[in-house]
Amino acid sequence: MKERWNFWTSRALLILAVAGLLTGCNKPQSPDPSAGGAGGAGVATDNVIKVGEYASLTGTEATFGQSSHNGTALAIDEINAAGGVLGKQIKLLYEDNQSKAGESAAIVLKLISRDKVAAVLGEVASGRSLEAAPICQQNKVPMISPSSTNPEVTKRGEYIFRICFLDSFQGAVLARFAKETLKATRVAILTDVRQPYSVGLAEFFRQRFVQDGGAVVAEQKYSGGDKDFNAVLTATKAADPQAIFVPGYYTEAGLIARQARQLGINVPLFGGDGWESPKLIEIGGAAVEGTYYSTHYSPEDQSPVVQNFVKKYQERYKETPDAMAALGYDSAMVLADAIKRAGSTEGPKIRDALAATKDFHGVTGRTMIDAERNASKPAVMVTIKDGKFKYVETLSL
Repeated sequence: MKERWNFWTSRALLILAVAGLLTGCNKPQSPDPSAGGAGGAGVATDNVIKVGEYASLTGTEATFGQSSHNGTALAIDEINAAGGVLGKQIKLLYEDNQSKAGESAAIVLKLISRDKVAAVLGEVASGRSLEAAPICQQNKVPMISPSSTNPEVTKRGEYIFRICFLDSFQGAVLARFAKETLKATRVAILTDVRQPYSVGLAEFFRQRFVQDGGAVVAEQKYSGGDKDFNAVLTATKAADPQAIFVPGYYTEAGLIARQARQLGINVPLFGGDGWESPKLIEIGGAAVEGTYYSTHYSPEDQSPVVQNFVKKYQERYKETPDAMAALGYDSAMVLADAIKRAGSTEGPKIRDALAATKDFHGVTGRTMIDAERNASKPAVMVTIKDGKFKYVETLSL
């Protein structure tokens, strides 16, 4: 997922230039007790490997960061319980960027320059990953995004990786789903113009849907944070679409569903992985029944690795893990595997080991890092039935 980033990427580079004068970083939080981290002074010590994490633990996308962090903490606990990596315990240092643009750059700079982390995990939202990526790249500290789908993220440099699919793939898969599963040939698109995630995913969807013979009969725009969607929905209804694509985040998607149903719009609504949150049902209520979205895994997958993860997560957090939790878990496991294969905590050596990841089997499937440091994986389609998320199908191209 992604947000506005050009301005904040420039800010990140400016922060790097004045690092010695930086005084406005967030006060570091205490390491998460649940992460099982041992004490120590960072990567330079003999008994601990420090790993940094930045996430949206509060704010508008808080459920993304909370789930991802929970999965990461669970993975690190397991790694440490099994003896750690290279004979050392992993210590997770995490901070909250509050879902705000600009915070991630300062946090990651502090994690690298003061805390001396060996690697960085984050972020879910691509806009915030794009803020931090130049800092990690310049300092030769590997960064793994669990779920930033914007193709631009890994283009920031050779030290930047992801373990999720890209929006170019997700948009094409959703176009296939609309045509083959929903049997829709006339689709409307509602785009959040404040979120490049939404704008980009809409474009990738449009290209593939039209290429495959479909027609986009209406394109309406809104801004993240809006509460009233009656005008755009009324215009959309007039175009008589067979389905409506909403490539935004769960907060607005839930409200859009409510207001669409109130206006008598009863065609299927569907979206991308930005819908992935229990808050979608809380906000949308009965209006999101029968809607669909694409994501990265399903807890209904009966494979042993998935069910083992779901059991452990439920025991610890008393809730079912969503895709962000699964990706957070896998990102930590992929990093630990790379450090082990590298035989070192040096950034360049970890980077090379990450780039050589070709057959890591995790909760979200097989992770194979390609030459552009991206992971190729299928997408999972989910629907909402009886107030619960239900698996529909797995799609590839």
